[in-house]
Amino acid sequence: MVEEVTRIVKDIKKGNLRPIYFLMGEEPYYIDQLADYIADNVLTEEEKGFNQMVLYGRDVSLDDVLSQAKRFPMMAERQVVIVKEAQDMSREILSQPDKSKNKLEAYAENPQPTTVLVFCYKYKKLDKRKRVYKEIAKSGLIFESKKLYENQVGDWIRRVMSGKGYTVEPKAAHMLVEFLGTDLSKINNELEKLRLILPEGSTITPLAVEENIGISKDFNNFELQRAIGEKDVVKAHRIINYFSQNPKDNPMVVTIALLFSFFQNLLIYHGLPSKDKSTVAKALKVNPYFVSQYVDAARNYPMKKVSHIVNLLRTADVKSKGVGAYNLSQGDLLKELLVQIMS
Repeated sequence: MVEEVTRIVKDIKKGNLRPIYFLMGEEPYYIDQLADYIADNVLTEEEKGFNQMVLYGRDVSLDDVLSQAKRFPMMAERQVVIVKEAQDMSREILSQPDKSKNKLEAYAENPQPTTVLVFCYKYKKLDKRKRVYKEIAKSGLIFESKKLYENQVGDWIRRVMSGKGYTVEPKAAHMLVEFLGTDLSKINNELEKLRLILPEGSTITPLAVEENIGISKDFNNFELQRAIGEKDVVKAHRIINYFSQNPKDNPMVVTIALLFSFFQNLLIYHGLPSKDKSTVAKALKVNPYFVSQYVDAARNYPMKKVSHIVNLLRTADVKSKGVGAYNLSQGDLLKELLVQIMS
C-alpha cells in the first residue's frame, strides 16, 4: 500500500493528473495523506483562492459537487475540488436509477478535463462489480486504503520513521501499538511529537516513548506478557497491581485479548516442525526480535497447559463482561486469572 501511495504521489509530481481520484477504504490515514498532498501541491498559492474548493459530504449533494466540478478554472490551467467525508453521500453515489445512469457514473464517462475531483470515501468502498466503479476506474484513479493488521503496525512505524531518519526499537514500536491500537493517524500524531523532541538520526527507545508519550515502559501488557512467559511471578503480580490501580489506562479487555493472541501463537509454536527464528517469525507473523519470548514460554508451558490457558482466557473474557463474575473488580479478575495461568 505504501508503494502504491508513493507511485500516485510521483505521478502527481510529474504532472500526470487524473480528473477523478476516488480514495476509499477502512484506513483513513492514507486517504487523508493523498487528499492533503493534492490540496497542497496541484495548484500554486495564488491559484488556490479561486480554483480550490473543499466540500463536506454531509453538507452538500452530489449535484452540488458535480456542478462545481463542471466549472472552468479562473486564470489557471485547472481547478481542484475535494469532497471530504464523501461516505456521507454514499446513497447518492451508489444510487442506480432504473432507466438512467448514476450521476457520478455519467460524469466519470466524460469528466471535465480541467478539474481534479477528489472523493475521500472513508471506512467504505465501492463494489467493483458496479458500473460506477468501472467508469471511475476507466477515466480516473481508485485507491483502496486497507486497514493494517495489528502485527503489521510495528513494521509500519519502523518503516515510516526510517524514511524520516529515525530508528525505532522493536519494544518501543510494540508499546505504541499496544497503547494506541492500529489507528495510523493517531500513531502518526504521536510520532510527529517525538520528531519535534528528538533530533534526526536518533533512536526511539522505550524510555523515549515513556517520557514523551506517557506510556510506562515497565507496566504495560508487553511486559506482563513477558513476565508470564518467563514465569516471573513477582513481576507479573506487580504489573497486575499497577493495572488494578489504573484501570482506565489498562482496560482488562485489551489485556485479555493480547494474552489470548500470545498463547494462541504459543500453541502454533509448539506445533511447528522447525523452530528456527525465521520460520517461527513467519509462522507467527511477528518480528524476529520477539521470537525469543516464545522460546522461553514454550519451556515453561507445554502444549497441554497452553490449551488450558486459552480456555481460561476465554472464561475470563466472559467474566470481564459481567457474566458470572459475582461483582469482582477487573483487578481481582486479573489476579485470579494470573494465579490460574501460573500455577
